[in-house]
Formats: sequence, structure tokens, C-alpha cells
Amino acid sequence: MAGGILSEAQRWQQVLALVLAATVVMGSPGPATISVTAVGAAFGLRPSLGYTLGVVLGTIAVLLIVAAGVFGALTSVPGLAPVLSIASVAYILYLAFKIATAPPLPERGGAATRPDFPGGFMLAVANPKAYVALGAVFAGAASRADALGVSARLLVLAAMIVVIHAVWLLAGTAFARFLRHPLASRIINLVFAATLVLTTVLAALR
Repeated sequence: MAGGILSEAQRWQQVLALVLAATVVMGSPGPATISVTAVGAAFGLRPSLGYTLGVVLGTIAVLLIVAAGVFGALTSVPGLAPVLSIASVAYILYLAFKIATAPPLPERGGAATRPDFPGGFMLAVANPKAYVALGAVFAGAASRADALGVSARLLVLAAMIVVIHAVWLLAGTAFARFLRHPLASRIINLVFAATLVLTTVLAALR
């Protein structure tokens, strides 16, 4: 009885530690989270859902790749890591351009080009920070006395990926009400675009 209670308490302690680690490491500003915020601010909540879903599912795919040890095998292939980094940076720069040049909300027609699900998924899968952050959190959890198991760790981290990106999206859409004024729209979009490029550069230098 006492052993079962102790084991249950240890399990919840590990869940809490995993959530806190994920919040600090995965929730910090990076190419994916800043891009979700910037897209939400530039295009509003509903038009940004497809892109955000792509980022979320792409990040969960990265989590599974890291957990399976596939990432370590891939990075051992000569020349592959630089190709992934270049692809990620190229798309992020394109995304920053789209955000910086997005017109004020009232001026956008139904055919306005906006980031979509494939773009979000591609950014997440090619995002170097995602592999480093998820690898650090997953390995850190696995290095402690394991009362959770791999499946439980994956479920907790997948849930945190959804929550973290939802929070960043909502933070971005909070700015959308300011984007009906042309000058405010241009300033906010330029700031988000510059922040996206800056976080990408910082992630690449780590």
C-alpha cells in the first residue's frame, strides 16, 4: 500500500518535472513558436489554424524521430544536417517576408496568400531547435529513475507541444486587433518578421 502510494507520488513528480522542463526549453522563443505568433498576428486566428496545426504535427513528428533515435542516425549521414538547416532557414526567411509584407486585415481579400499546413509542417521538421530542445527534454527525463515509461513521456510532451503552440498563437492573435490601422499593421508585422529572423539566427548559432 505504502509502496504504491510512493510510486504514484513519484510518477506525478516526474510528470510535473517533465512539464516544467518542456515549458522552459520548448516554450522559449524559437523559429517555430515565434512563427506561429507572427502568423497569428499577421493573419488572425482562423486563417492561422492550418499553419499552426502543421507546426504542431511536425514538432510531434520530430519528437517521435528523437525518441526512436532516428535523428542521431540521420545526422551521421555526411552533408545531411547542413541541408536541413539551409532548408529551414530558407523557408523561415520566406515566411518572414510574407509576414513583413502582409497588408492590414481589412485590405485582405479571400485569395490572400497565407502560410498553410504544409509550410508549418516543413518548418517544424526542418527546425534545428526542435531536435535539440526535444532531445534535451526527452533525454533528461529518461536519465532519471523512470516511473513514467517511454509512452507516458511521449504523451506528456506531445500534449505540451499542443499547449505551447496554442498559447503562442493566441498571444499573436491578441495583436490582430491593432492590425486594422495601416501604420500599426506595418510596424507590428515588421517587428515580428525581424524577431523571427533573429531567433532563427540565434538558434543556428547554438
